[in-house]
Amino acid sequence: MPSGQTHDRITIWALPFIAIATFWQTRSSGITLIVAAGFMFGGLMFGPDLDIYSIQFQRWGYLRFIWLPYQKSLRHRSFLSHGPLIGTTLRVIYLCGLVSIAGILILLIAEKLLNMSLNWQEVAENILEIINLHSTQFLALFIGLELGAMSHSISDWSNSAYKRFKRKGITSLLPQKKAKKRKSPIRSTKSKPRKTLEGDKENKL
Repeated sequence: MPSGQTHDRITIWALPFIAIATFWQTRSSGITLIVAAGFMFGGLMFGPDLDIYSIQFQRWGYLRFIWLPYQKSLRHRSFLSHGPLIGTTLRVIYLCGLVSIAGILILLIAEKLLNMSLNWQEVAENILEIINLHSTQFLALFIGLELGAMSHSISDWSNSAYKRFKRKGITSLLPQKKAKKRKSPIRSTKSKPRKTLEGDKENKL
């Protein structure tokens, strides 16, 4: 597999192309900046290799412990961590869940210490309103995160394919058919009925 430094170089080299393509499609400097930022974050800190002790994991510093349950729940390079869309979606849900739990705890502590009462329904409505108001920006951020993650996964897959090609040739890149299991012949477990002594005597007569 490519090293962490190689992945970093790929992310940095690809950034100008991502920014140019985004601006060409959207004509918006704001959206371009969000996609580019998401791409860098996704490639350097929020990529598929958070499922192991990787350079992406180490870059979280003192907060890297939050990814330990994520690592223990997934097998390295599984579809849930490296798969298109599903990997980024799962990491976003996981991180948003942790942030939500931390936010609720902070509000509860503040409510107790400051003797204030919060209207939790109003808090939820305000959050949903913010999400709805900035839905385009959140979508742009997700696209940037996904592009950053896929630059990592594609480099992994292409490197593996190249190594297989060097070992086994072009046939290693073609889809392999699974060998069908042969059904073993069913042997009858019933034994032939034995003739009784009376039957033997009758036959002799």
